Amino acid sequence: MSIDFKNRVAIVTGAGGGLGRAHALALAARGAKVVVNDLGGARDGSVGAPSGAAQAVAAEIRAAGGQAIANGASVTDYEAVQAMVRQAVDAWGRVDILVNNAGILRDKSFAKMDLDDFRLVLEVHLMGAVNCTKAAWPHMTEQRYGRIVMTTSSSGLYGNFGQANYGAAKMALVGLMQTLSIEGAKHDIRVNCLAPTAATRMTEGLMPEAVLQALKPEAVVPAMLVLASSDAPNRTILCAGAGTFEAAHVTLTGGVWMGTDAGVPEQLVARLAEVTARAGEMVPQSGAAQGANEVGKARAGHAST
Repeated sequence: MSIDFKNRVAIVTGAGGGLGRAHALALAARGAKVVVNDLGGARDGSVGAPSGAAQAVAAEIRAAGGQAIANGASVTDYEAVQAMVRQAVDAWGRVDILVNNAGILRDKSFAKMDLDDFRLVLEVHLMGAVNCTKAAWPHMTEQRYGRIVMTTSSSGLYGNFGQANYGAAKMALVGLMQTLSIEGAKHDIRVNCLAPTAATRMTEGLMPEAVLQALKPEAVVPAMLVLASSDAPNRTILCAGAGTFEAAHVTLTGGVWMGTDAGVPEQLVARLAEVTARAGEMVPQSGAAQGANEVGKARAGHAST
């Protein structure tokens, strides 16, 4: 079965480079009409003008025979986001796919983190996705079709030092997805999360070069295409990177009844230690990270021969 987006209209935020650019190009290559969103400004300082990067990606799509519009709305500005959605509807009559990809980093340990940086990261990642989804939702409801991809992260699912703000925002997107997937189901609006491991503008300088080469954004794109397709699942967290794919789950251990006696806390300590011990290191190394390591080892071995 071939995944086809002919006659579908997609909006990809943060699509001026990296992962967003790869998403936009891939959707267009399979027939989608794409709004390429990336925050920018014109030389005269006007708000909402597309960035040069967004214009370049849109031009690249058109040069390949596709249809694309560049858009410079900030995802933190709801009115600008509404205008972006109207732009898509005015041009092509509908909005079928929303890929909430825009994001920023403001990494510091929690003790050193400024609360303004905490709020900003939440505003871009969480409220940015909320704004875009809220603007697109009525159109998807009316046409009884929609595919929404929230970009979460292993930093949200499992934590990462120095990313309290980012991790909180990314896990919040999972909670948002969980509820919207329920509310949208009757209108065939399917909402899922993509947890990418990819080298982008946000990760430059944070990883060894061999790992960055293995973690190309294009390796994540197949997962996005599945989550944006007509046969997409609903309420799924799909992890992708370096050619490896996993589904993550919010789950429970088997329950045990202990009653309400005074000694329950002490019993619970022992049982809880039992449960967590079974997980070993608690968070196994992701397949994406394993894949990157294997590629790095292979390249290092090849270079030494």
